Amino acid sequence: MDQLNLGIGTRLQHRQHGPGVIVGIRYATYLISFIHHGIKEIDKNDSSLEEIIPENVTEEIETNSEVEASLLKVLRLWGGFQEIVPLGDRWKNGLMILQPADKTQKGKEVPIDVFFHKIVMLRDRLRVLEQQINAHKVLSDEDKVNLQQYITRIYGSLTTFNVLFRNKEQWFIGEKGATTD
Repeated sequence: MDQLNLGIGTRLQHRQHGPGVIVGIRYATYLISFIHHGIKEIDKNDSSLEEIIPENVTEEIETNSEVEASLLKVLRLWGGFQEIVPLGDRWKNGLMILQPADKTQKGKEVPIDVFFHKIVMLRDRLRVLEQQINAHKVLSDEDKVNLQQYITRIYGSLTTFNVLFRNKEQWFIGEKGATTD
């Protein structure tokens, strides 16, 4: 695999060690947590590595998705990392134009990649807020549930921006799992 920019949380398949998830990144290696072999340090250019694309996910890997989600939450909370979230190809080098109805007023142009970065930062901060709510020692379970439901509604308000994401698994999902394209 000749890929030097995979992020933490990326699913990989290794010919010898099987399926795993990147849990750490070093200059020339990935720390990968393999389902059956624990954490191994693997060269980034190891030809035995292959990124697992969502449509190629096997039942064995899919059944571990809850474990992966838990691991990613822990890594986000304590690891201080940001997941690499790719912008959809059709939006690269694009421009968002905000034009007031009153043509005498000046419009605003924002590069889509800058706007997308801000959306991803917003999502990451909402995730941290969720984790802090769940780990809060004083809030009652009822308070935690109420705040979680509110955050879920916030995610639902952000589904409009899913069109910008390259990978569907990184989309915002609101109540009832509904998203808008």
